[in-house]
Amino acid sequence: MNLKGKKVLVSGAGGFVGSHLVEALVKLGARVRALAHYNSRNDWGMLECLDKKILKEVEVVTGDLRDGDGLRWMVKDREVVFHLAALIGIPYSYVNPKDVIETNISGSTNLLLASLDANIEKYVHTSTSEVYGTAKYVPMDEKHPLNPQSPYAASKASADQITLSFYRSFSLPVGIVRPFNIYGPRQSARAVIPNMIIQGLQGKSIKLGSLFPTRDLTYVEDAVKGFIQFAQSEKTVGEVVNLGTGKEVSISDLKSLIVRKLGKSLRVESEKKRIRPEKSEVERLVANISRAKKLIHWTPKVSLEKGIEKTIKWMKENFWRYKKEIYNI
Repeated sequence: MNLKGKKVLVSGAGGFVGSHLVEALVKLGARVRALAHYNSRNDWGMLECLDKKILKEVEVVTGDLRDGDGLRWMVKDREVVFHLAALIGIPYSYVNPKDVIETNISGSTNLLLASLDANIEKYVHTSTSEVYGTAKYVPMDEKHPLNPQSPYAASKASADQITLSFYRSFSLPVGIVRPFNIYGPRQSARAVIPNMIIQGLQGKSIKLGSLFPTRDLTYVEDAVKGFIQFAQSEKTVGEVVNLGTGKEVSISDLKSLIVRKLGKSLRVESEKKRIRPEKSEVERLVANISRAKKLIHWTPKVSLEKGIEKTIKWMKENFWRYKKEIYNI
């Protein structure tokens, strides 16, 4: 499938990854409808960061995944759906698990039902490596057992399975992209990399939770290319595909890299509220991307060092966007 000229809906378009995907799709020639979460301020989130020439080509609509009727008219004339919308904060899911469940499970089901009615050609659902839980073996392929350890991860694992059930039960042409820890410009401070950078830019210390867990960090431009190549491939219907680098880095080593790139002397402080509950901590994540290479001919190009440099540059230029004194959950 060639996405040029295709009528596309992107849910979660106002978010970090969603805004980058919208931008890439417009440049590709797709006809993009971008669904951002409704608010009375008419704030379109990170879509506001797009060049005005790009944004002019986007039909921005606002709504809520929990409104099934609203989703039906948004999807009605679309050919391709990219579903990225979700409540993504793991700490938030400890505080408000019901909100996460209603949005990520019920909301995803609403979008699937709307897409089924619309007879769309391809539905790309966004998963997360968190559904695997801490690694039972590495690198982690798509056959790795699912062991979600937080309410957020459980909601995403449930949404994944419901999505696949629509393929098996109703022949809806769905596929699941499972990214490993995407980072880069426009990411919110609830994520570890922008959180460390923003603390480092403003002060003399960085407050962190656990330093020992490892993560497989994928730069956003690479991830977006993976989403697009996944959608365009005829081999991904009914499939789950990991997007990652196959390399892991500990939070401690990541902190050292960021401090070095900031060029500052910063002390590290442990803060209890930033530590996940013991049984909920995912200790190790590292992707096996053999399937991505085989099915969609995708490999990441941006090194962690170069990605961190690009992220720091953007955050310096957009420092005002962040509530620097608050720990985001």
